[in-house]
Amino acid sequence: MAALAAAAIALGAGGVGGAIGVRTAEHGASQTATATTKAGGTGGTTRIITTGNGIDVKGVLAKVEPAVVDIQVRGARGTGEGTGIVYNAAQGLILTNAHVVEVGNQITVTTPTDKQARTATLVGADAAHDVAVLKVDAASLVAAELGQSSGVEVGDDVVAIGNALGLRGDPSVTRGIISGLGRSIGDLTGMIQTDAAINPGNSGGPLVNAAGQVVGINTAIAGQAQNIGFAIPIDLARSIADRVVGGQPAQAAAFLGVATMDSDDGSPGAVVQEVSTATPAEAAGLKVGDRIISIDGTLIPGSAELRGVVQAHKPGDTVKIVAVRGGTEQTFTVKLGERQS
Repeated sequence: MAALAAAAIALGAGGVGGAIGVRTAEHGASQTATATTKAGGTGGTTRIITTGNGIDVKGVLAKVEPAVVDIQVRGARGTGEGTGIVYNAAQGLILTNAHVVEVGNQITVTTPTDKQARTATLVGADAAHDVAVLKVDAASLVAAELGQSSGVEVGDDVVAIGNALGLRGDPSVTRGIISGLGRSIGDLTGMIQTDAAINPGNSGGPLVNAAGQVVGINTAIAGQAQNIGFAIPIDLARSIADRVVGGQPAQAAAFLGVATMDSDDGSPGAVVQEVSTATPAEAAGLKVGDRIISIDGTLIPGSAELRGVVQAHKPGDTVKIVAVRGGTEQTFTVKLGERQS
């Protein structure tokens, strides 16, 4: 996958490199605390797994690890590997990233509990949102508990679990916090940002809260930074998975047809670096060098926000784009197209 806005999206496929994920464990007497449930605003309590020093990584791992699977993919386009999470044991359903399985159709999964490689079938994928569902026939699967990403807050403790760097054996485990919410990375919007270390091979694996609940699917890292990773919110991933399993087509994603970057001088807007041929942007008259500052009145601070605003629309929507060209604001009427998977 191409790097967009300094974000390396294709973590599950391709070469292995970077720092090795470390399996961590807290020390000290184990304790249990409770906290008012934030998810959904329904009240009640959620069991939080802690030690005297904070989140109990060993306790969280014991709860989630049996549901984490190592994914190996082979096909005409090469080989790839990544991570998945069993979310419906009775039906053998596994959540992962679409980019993990895009390289081929020969898919095997291995669980940490029995180390047995099983053939998996692709139920379906939504490439625009980078979510895929696999299915295996096995009686010994254990499902993870899915939380509600709508309840996460910046500063919450989290743990990332997965097949980092394709290392054999038990999955790698890293800990961190929720660093930000609602991030736009490439064409993906509404992402959870975390400083828990994520590496190639982690893609499709779970981001887990202090209660051992999956709140995100680890998907991307910032290629020119340290400890800036991104996860698809589990609320979104779960709704897409339900749609895929139900046989409904993937929701179409809106498409403009430009590559942009932030301005060098810090001016607000997204500077057009490339206009693809036969796209809505070309038809509307946008050109390289234009600085897009608003869409339908919504201000565009930078390149990431542009993608987010476009993705908030549907294919076929007509929008008014204001761009600065040669120091003068110009308005363009654009009929958005449909992004092809």
